[in-house]
Amino acid sequence: IPLGGCGEIGRNMTLVESNDDLIAIDCGLMFPDDEMYGVDIVINDFTYLRDRKDKFRAVLITHGHEDHIGGIPYLLREFDVPIVGTPLSLALIKAKAREHRFDHSNFRAIEPGDAVEYGTMRAEFIHVNHSVAGACALAIRTPVGTIFHTGDFKFDQTPIDGNPPDFAAIAKVGDEGVLCMLSDSTNAERPGHTLSERMVGEAFKSIFAHAKGRIIIASFASNVPRIQQAVDHAVEFDRKIAFLGRSLLRVVQHASELGYLEIPRDNVIKIEEVDQYPPERLVVMTTGSQGEPMSALARLAVRDHRLLKIVPGDTVVVSATPIPGNEKSVYRTINHLYKLGATVIHGTDGRAHVSGHASQEELLLMLNLIRPTYFMPLHGEYRMLVQHGQLAMRTGVLPENIFVVEDGDVLQFTAQGGDKIGRTYGGHVMVDGSGVGDVGDVVLRDRKALSSDGIIMVVVTIDSAQARVIAGPDLVTRGVFYLPESDGVLSELRAELMRIIESCSVEGIRDVNTVKEHIRNGLAESVYARTKRRPIVIPVVMEI
Repeated sequence: IPLGGCGEIGRNMTLVESNDDLIAIDCGLMFPDDEMYGVDIVINDFTYLRDRKDKFRAVLITHGHEDHIGGIPYLLREFDVPIVGTPLSLALIKAKAREHRFDHSNFRAIEPGDAVEYGTMRAEFIHVNHSVAGACALAIRTPVGTIFHTGDFKFDQTPIDGNPPDFAAIAKVGDEGVLCMLSDSTNAERPGHTLSERMVGEAFKSIFAHAKGRIIIASFASNVPRIQQAVDHAVEFDRKIAFLGRSLLRVVQHASELGYLEIPRDNVIKIEEVDQYPPERLVVMTTGSQGEPMSALARLAVRDHRLLKIVPGDTVVVSATPIPGNEKSVYRTINHLYKLGATVIHGTDGRAHVSGHASQEELLLMLNLIRPTYFMPLHGEYRMLVQHGQLAMRTGVLPENIFVVEDGDVLQFTAQGGDKIGRTYGGHVMVDGSGVGDVGDVVLRDRKALSSDGIIMVVVTIDSAQARVIAGPDLVTRGVFYLPESDGVLSELRAELMRIIESCSVEGIRDVNTVKEHIRNGLAESVYARTKRRPIVIPVVMEI
């Protein structure tokens, strides 16, 4: 049961349920789209888990990216279940739990090759490569067969840490027989192979060799191999390196403690110390590769950071490609950096970034290694899932055994076969400030109207006995009229309001709610006739 991640980027979470037991794979978040006004993040709907709380055994983590672990603090508010994953994944989850000011002690650290057992299900963690350390695929043995979940992966045969995917373990699972395979579809539309992370190192070498001033590298905070390469080249070219951004500092700390990062102490300085070194001896690694409004790079781009300012001669490397939906904010940041005189290298310029996800040839290889009876593509927009399904057909999976699903679809497997049997809760739960799930479609619709056409508040005091106006009507507007030129329009609208209220009096309308409805509808029509705008109209009628 995919609760998230099918038909969208983010919110990855899949449930595997038998008669007696239920486990979850990942529990991520999604960042809001342009229509989700004021929403901070989007998480999964846990209703299905609430209804089966007694059989919910554990959450298995494939890796430590936000779209796979970001929803866990909200899950742990309701469910005291073990969180199982590799050490770095768990360290990042624990840090998030501390941010939410609660302590969860039910963590179980594993290493690739380990297996865990919960009731009727046994899950083996298998090492794969991705853009964060500790990524794993999962082989889950169930009473009716093996479910293989690839997690986010790529087949990097020359990884920075020297630890390529465990092809032998993957092939062994395939040889033993796999009922259904669930696979990462992010790059299902991209032909060929995804380049090795080492290609970024070659690009960094060229950048470091030619840069005359400071080098500022923006990347995902969790991209440990990318951090290691930045450090290695800083050492090679005799530059000090500083880290900027809270999430990046947290990852550097945890990854160093766990042995995933090797950083010579003599080469690291605090960001407060950068002014003590000449530009040609400095590297700054920062967050903000997705143009997030309050990220370090976005603030640097508008000279809003108190500790660091972009100056002509700086080389800024945006070592990431925009996540779908982030393009505008990323390119806005890049434009600002250019205006400040920086040299900007971004996207795949000079191979300063490579993807952490498998392209078509690797997806085909995974399918051929596993040879599943059934196939369910996940982790991607709908067109990506469809493309991945077509790849599966090329490897011999029967078309009727390929399930291109959406969040909330339920697949059932028995000794007789598998089929889609219905739907359950797979919707968005929006987090706005401290509110979780209290922002719905109606609220978003109102926020959209406010953002596009503004608001008018009408305040009027009425003698309830005689139905006549004692004070007002006063109009308060925001986002409707250009105020210095609005006096004439507001006077006309006040006159229109007086006519509406007098009409209610003549018709014998005394009910306040009915009077409000007449004011709302009448004023909305008048404003539209004059401006072709439809602001939200809020009547405040006080009776005396």
